[in-house]
Amino acid sequence: MKVVGFAGFSGSGKTTLVEQLIPELRLRGLRVSVVKHAHHSFDMDHPGKDTWRHREAGAFEVVAASDKRLMLVREFERPATLSVHHLLAELYEGVDWVLVEGFKESDLLKVEVWRAPENGQAPRPVRYPEDGFVAAVATDALQSLPVPTQLPVLDLNAPALVVDWLVAQGDRFEYNPELHGGL
Repeated sequence: MKVVGFAGFSGSGKTTLVEQLIPELRLRGLRVSVVKHAHHSFDMDHPGKDTWRHREAGAFEVVAASDKRLMLVREFERPATLSVHHLLAELYEGVDWVLVEGFKESDLLKVEVWRAPENGQAPRPVRYPEDGFVAAVATDALQSLPVPTQLPVLDLNAPALVVDWLVAQGDRFEYNPELHGGL
């Protein structure tokens, strides 16, 4: 499987870009998974539903499956810090691409998503000058990048072109857990 990260500050457009890349990759016959870093407590199941009730009753893991979907919810007894590699290990091996949103400190190759600040907003720093894992920059404001770059610059508003670049560079994104930080 090929794995690429998307990193950038809040409001830069990471979620929107990842959301737009999924159907573009699928149009090419590729199976896509997403790993997202969540900063806050979140719920995928809702109060009153069986999965929620089992989890609330103290189950360590709840797996729900139908002929269309599988969901796994795991509750930690103590706070746990999981690396992106732990999450990748949970994925189905038959996936073609994994789009990782967040995990900006990871050792995965990534696309930095950057937007120029609106009038009155503080300047938005960039990671690519110091982060050797940034493989490209996706932006809608090339002329406003705060630091010049020799990296490929992708049009944030052209997801099909971003997918063209990813597919052309596919070998670079091949994931090997033994070489990528492992567990």
